[in-house]
Amino acid sequence: MPPPDLTHATTLMVRDTCLCLHAQRAARALARRFDIALKPAGLTSGQFSLLMSLNRPAPPRLGEVAGVLAMDRTTVTANLKPLERRGLVATGPDPEDRRSRLLHLTPSGREVLASALPIWRQLHAEIEAGLSDPTQLRDDLRLLSTVPEPAV
Repeated sequence: MPPPDLTHATTLMVRDTCLCLHAQRAARALARRFDIALKPAGLTSGQFSLLMSLNRPAPPRLGEVAGVLAMDRTTVTANLKPLERRGLVATGPDPEDRRSRLLHLTPSGREVLASALPIWRQLHAEIEAGLSDPTQLRDDLRLLSTVPEPAV
């Protein structure tokens, strides 16, 4: 017999109120919509975000990109590999710190990103139009993404 607090009613309460579950569901649904929309540009939503994070005046270090995307360095490196194979991204040593790698958006990467941007803009505007307060949602999501991780 399950403990008294582990009832089906508890399962339903968690399903209906869990912020983590609702954020994960929303993220997956949004990613699917953007994946479908960006397919003609040859990108997934994650690849679009990664390429966009490289679109800077100076090439960023791997750690900087990992921070922007809230990913660990290993995951960023794995996600870079298909983009490097396609010639959209190049990596090289940092002349100021040989232990660091700099990530470069190649001319081909800029072309693909430029072709994807109008698609992103259109879908983004459509999604925002359906929200009651997109600015507040963005602010709340930023707040949640900056909550410190618990000590292990």
